[in-house]
Amino acid sequence: MTTTAPDLGKATEPAKNRRGGGVIGNTGLYVAAGVAALLFLIPFYLIVRNALMTDPEITGENWKWFPTQIQWGNITEPFDDTTVDFARSLWNSVVVAVLHTTGILLICSMAGYGLARIPYRHANKVFYAVLSTLMVPTAVTFVPSFVLVSSLGWVDSYRGLIIPGLFSGFTCFLFRQYFLGFPKELEEAARVDGLGYWGAYWRVVVPNSLNFFAAIATITFINGWNAFLWPLVIGQDPSAWTVQVALSSYMTNQTVNYHLIFMATAISILPLVFVFLFLQRWLVQGIAQTGIKG
Repeated sequence: MTTTAPDLGKATEPAKNRRGGGVIGNTGLYVAAGVAALLFLIPFYLIVRNALMTDPEITGENWKWFPTQIQWGNITEPFDDTTVDFARSLWNSVVVAVLHTTGILLICSMAGYGLARIPYRHANKVFYAVLSTLMVPTAVTFVPSFVLVSSLGWVDSYRGLIIPGLFSGFTCFLFRQYFLGFPKELEEAARVDGLGYWGAYWRVVVPNSLNFFAAIATITFINGWNAFLWPLVIGQDPSAWTVQVALSSYMTNQTVNYHLIFMATAISILPLVFVFLFLQRWLVQGIAQTGIKG
């Protein structure tokens, strides 16, 4: 009985075609990603360009891609401005964003863990009550929150800027969904060793969830740094201004100092860029883990 050898050329032809199509498809994806990245970088280019220009160049009729002469002196101008204590506003933003992020991670993670793991017959009712807070517009709570903060004497203080925002229903929801998918075997082993819910949470769950915590920390820090309306209401004295409120003060009805605004903006986004670049890997991994079904 004789057998014929397979035609290797015909057998490999479909694979080559598939590989060829894959290369073309991947090339298209990379081109699309490159174009999207370029579009997202345009605002940053405009900020840096205008920050290193003079006002006549910025408002001139003829467009210039780059400054005729780079104005390096603009870098120190926000700190030399006597009308706005820009350095103080940067420090206020750092304190508010760091403490706000730390508080959100601690409180919301414990709440989410309790709703996901501690048996309680009213746990679902509490969870639905937390979710219902997401349906209330933030602007609706501003007046009662301000009245409460004012009655406590927290206006123009870190307490007034930080404490009212130390809980987020959405962040609590994300933590609950994540902890529902956390391996129960690790917690059961911890209980065998004599740990309770708090010990299992602090010594087992948290150390094995750092990627997710880092992702939530990144998002929370960015939101805390970019907050404007609440710091504007509470920070009535210039010494209590955050950087976003300080930036708004550069635009008045009388004058608009364009290069000063853009330079101060460029300086204010540098901490966000560093935080994002440092934590971007955990950000992607952590957000992917929120899809665990519960």
